[in-house]
Amino acid sequence: MASRSNVVFLVVLGALAVVSPAVGHISPYYYDIVVSIGISMILAASLNLINGYTGQFSLGHAGFMAVGAYASSWLTLRAGTPGGAGGAVVFAGALLAGSVAAALTGLAVGAPSLRLRGDYLAIVTLGFNEIIKGAIQNAEPLGAQRGLGGMGKYTGFFSTFACAALTVFVIHNLVRSTYGRGFLATHDDEIAAESVGLNTTRYKIAAFTIGAFFAGLAGGLYAHFKQFIHPEAFGFTRSMDIVVMVILGGMGRMVGVCLAAALLTVLPEVLRYVSHLGFLPEWLRHVAENRMIIYSLLLIVVMIARPQGLFSLKPARARS
Repeated sequence: MASRSNVVFLVVLGALAVVSPAVGHISPYYYDIVVSIGISMILAASLNLINGYTGQFSLGHAGFMAVGAYASSWLTLRAGTPGGAGGAVVFAGALLAGSVAAALTGLAVGAPSLRLRGDYLAIVTLGFNEIIKGAIQNAEPLGAQRGLGGMGKYTGFFSTFACAALTVFVIHNLVRSTYGRGFLATHDDEIAAESVGLNTTRYKIAAFTIGAFFAGLAGGLYAHFKQFIHPEAFGFTRSMDIVVMVILGGMGRMVGVCLAAALLTVLPEVLRYVSHLGFLPEWLRHVAENRMIIYSLLLIVVMIARPQGLFSLKPARARS
């Protein structure tokens, strides 16, 4: 199993290297959507470890993304914007440092709060998300309410989707390892898992820390693609977007979660495009202009019709 996943991972990296030059020549608008899909996949896959495989309910994932975005941006701004290999090294180091900072934040959040369960845990993680956002809003070195800009545009198609492939590869292999079975046992029944000697709190903290690491990675990629970040971009709405991707794709199903991340990134833009088609009846264009209402209604319909997830082939469980 592990050797097969290694081969798939290497094949995906090779395919990305081949396709990357061609993708770089598409229009900036479509390029923005494509890269945003990759970033959304990283966020959804990392939250899937927490909410899907381990059975927790976190509403603070955007906070970890913010830590990675601001930490990596601060480092690259301090280093300047060198070009060529120097820039790539600075960017890679900043991404790693930002991801580690997010992981440490996840550990700090997880250690005191993960003895809680269900709604209580969701409220606590939401509170930590707002604490992180508030701290950034009052941190002058990070731009405070003005936001932070001026980062080099280091993020591209290959770096984004290579990181997405790495995220899926690591989490996929982790949950299928001997250690990773503890995440699934924690999801299925915490009391039964503890009765056979598993420390479920340790597994929940590990899931939060690893998930936060990859959320920080996504944040660093986002910051160095948009070249400007603001605390409001990492609030409750962003966290809910990521949660919806995981639920829609089927919690604990990595392929489904990634497909849902792509779908929910593209769907608002499709509705935007429809609203500007001149040959359509005016009433239909007016309907499409309210794309966020349609988007929300579609999600409600899907959750009623397929509560196990849009891309799940059987009733939802912790396994993909």
